[in-house]
Parts: sequence; C-alpha cells; structure tokens
Amino acid sequence: MYDFAYHKPSSVADAVKLLAADPDAKAVSGGHTLIPALKHRLNKPTSLVDLSGIAEMKGIRREGNAIVIGALTKHEAVATSAEVKAAIPVLAFVAKHIGDTQVRNRGTLGGSVANNDPAADYPAAVLGLGATVHTSKRKVAADEFFLGMFTTALEADEILTAISFPIPEKAGYAKMRNPASRYVMAGAFVSKGPMGVRVAINGAGPCVFRQAAMEAALSANWSADAVAAIMQDADGLNSDIHGSAEYRAHLVTVMAKRAVLAAG
Repeated sequence: MYDFAYHKPSSVADAVKLLAADPDAKAVSGGHTLIPALKHRLNKPTSLVDLSGIAEMKGIRREGNAIVIGALTKHEAVATSAEVKAAIPVLAFVAKHIGDTQVRNRGTLGGSVANNDPAADYPAAVLGLGATVHTSKRKVAADEFFLGMFTTALEADEILTAISFPIPEKAGYAKMRNPASRYVMAGAFVSKGPMGVRVAINGAGPCVFRQAAMEAALSANWSADAVAAIMQDADGLNSDIHGSAEYRAHLVTVMAKRAVLAAG
C-alpha cells in the first residue's frame, strides 16, 4: 500500500466536506473492492474517508409502499430483515446469496451499488425494481444511475446514503455463477409492480442493463414461456476465458426464464 491519511467522520455532512477538500480522497465502507486495490497498488488515494461510523446511513424501514435501506446496511442485515422478507422477499434472497458469510457480514448495500461491478447482484435489484438512489445531494432514478463498468452518476464529493425500493406485486432473481470465483456470469432480475414490468440483466455485459424485448413480452404474458424465445444480442457482452459473449447471451434467456418462475 501507499501512504494515505485516514478519516472517520460521524456525519454525512462531515464526510462530504472531507471528500470535497481532497479530490484524490476515496470513500470506503465495507472495503471489499478498495482494500484489495490498495494492497495491489492499483489505487493511490491521498486519504480514505471511512463511512462506517455514520449512523444515519444505516438501517431498514418501510415508508409507504417502499422499503428504504441505508447505504451502510450490511448484506446479512438485508438477508435476515423481517421487514424486507415481508415486503420484497426476493431482495432478502439476493442479499443471502452474495459471496460468503464473511462477505455478507462486512459488505454494504451502498458500497456494492456505488462500485457498480458488472457481476454485482444489488445493481440488478436496484434497476430491476426501479429503485431510487438517495445521495448527499439529490435523488437519482435507477435508470439514470448506472452509466458503465464501475461507473455511476455519483460525483466525486457525493455520497450514496440510502436506496428506496418500490414494493412489487411479484419479483424474482436468478443467476449463473462462475464455478470457481462464484461471480455472476449472467443474471436476471424481473419484477411487476408500480414501476411496470422490468427485466434487469447483470454479469453478462460491462454494466447492468434492461432487456426491453423481455419486458414487452412479460407485459403481455407473465410466464417463463414468454421470454423463452427471446435471444439476447451478443454484441457488446463480456467475453473471457470463462465464457464467450454468445454463451452469456444464451444464459440471459435461461436466467430470465428461471427468474420469472421464481417470481411466480
């Protein structure tokens, strides 16, 4: 690692001030991506702003027809929340199947979404439910938040503070994991509810994206058969030693069918 200053603010306002004062500062919560990058000298921040002490960014609550989850809420807390299980059970399912026990007890919702790893599970849930991302400055619709690989609409001095998930009529998620790393090769999150019918695909491309053809088919006929014949275009999808773009395109259809079946 390189040398860096360390700060642990107790409020969002203080954290924002620290980030605004140092353009090379980095915010950290669970640290699952940033800490390994520091160890391998792939990132060189002048200071780290540890968000873990900000109480206002933690917790789960219901507000009307939505579940609001603080950005610093751990995966395990989402997976075991009675509130989440009652309102959006698939969200608890998603959290329960992230990484392993150690990861779920350290990683945070906000860290995962702000990092926007192509293989992350939470971005699919955020986009698939049409959630709203709350930041220290504003509210951002899911469709406007994810911009590209490891890239979001967050500005340098802006912090993701919470996410509001609309409660759907039904929703399901399915993913194909790499047998070695367990990272998602292709996943599909489907939902039907106040935000309409939505299908979000993760793992297959550089960034989570919506599958419009499947959304149209499910709007007309909510069934696994409705998406069975829809083939994802392989152009622009990820391709590596673990699977070609064409293989991932095939997985998109398979996972979408499974997600619809899981949703009921």
